[in-house]
Amino acid sequence: MTSTQENTGRTGTGVPPVSAPHIIALDVDGTIVDYDDRLSEPVREAVQAADAAGHHVTIATGRAVNGALDTANRLGLTRGFVVASNGSVIVRLDQESDTGWRLHHVESFDPAPALERMREVVPTALWLVEDTELERWTSGAFPEGELMGEEEPHMVSFKELLTKRATRIVMRAPELTADEFRHAVSEIGMHGVTYAVGWSNWLDIAPEGISKASGLEIVRQELGVPIEHTVCAGDGLNDMEMMGWAKRAVAMGQSLDVLKAEATEVTGTVEEDGLAEALRPYAAPLG
Repeated sequence: MTSTQENTGRTGTGVPPVSAPHIIALDVDGTIVDYDDRLSEPVREAVQAADAAGHHVTIATGRAVNGALDTANRLGLTRGFVVASNGSVIVRLDQESDTGWRLHHVESFDPAPALERMREVVPTALWLVEDTELERWTSGAFPEGELMGEEEPHMVSFKELLTKRATRIVMRAPELTADEFRHAVSEIGMHGVTYAVGWSNWLDIAPEGISKASGLEIVRQELGVPIEHTVCAGDGLNDMEMMGWAKRAVAMGQSLDVLKAEATEVTGTVEEDGLAEALRPYAAPLG
């Protein structure tokens, strides 16, 4: 890994001139917005400049579709793709649609085996299942503000969650310490699914082989963009596969060392508007 901050003090100065449209895949929490969901003006302007220049700015997030689209709206994005639910759901922005978007691709799986095994290890956890209709179902009330989206999830019994066809599962255990949560995840022994440990004792489970990277590869092929013209930015463990997918992979300054090791460079923290620095090479109109 090389850090352009260490080399030059400014992210992006080592990037060659950009003359062709790139896919610019951006994580949301900790990258576009801070952990209180604040979007800074420098970051907004940098994303809008890249979009106006002709690049394919693509939201790539663990958030469900509504939460992902909220970010796209705040950025003023009106075209292109959004990869939501850690790659399980892909939507295309479409201003001619009544909703402003249309469903492009969905991956799903039977959540029952994973849910039952997780409940054995962490019986007090909260559970969320997102189904193939993008409806969200929970076993209880999540801490306020954690479930981004326009509609409140449906609260049902754990038994009913087992009957759903899932695009993703979330396990949330706010009563555990961080170390206890990591130990619990290691005890579960996931099989047949893809999973990533997030912030605040949060575990995302997706269909096997599905990640932000797999969703972005679908987008790349749809757009016909060479893999050499891909860039991503993120800060979380669910960004690991995306870092390996992109030609230029930017880790936020507050990321764990294990993610930085997968990146090609490190920018400033989210509080330092590190994403705005990383996107500077993509502001000039394509010629």
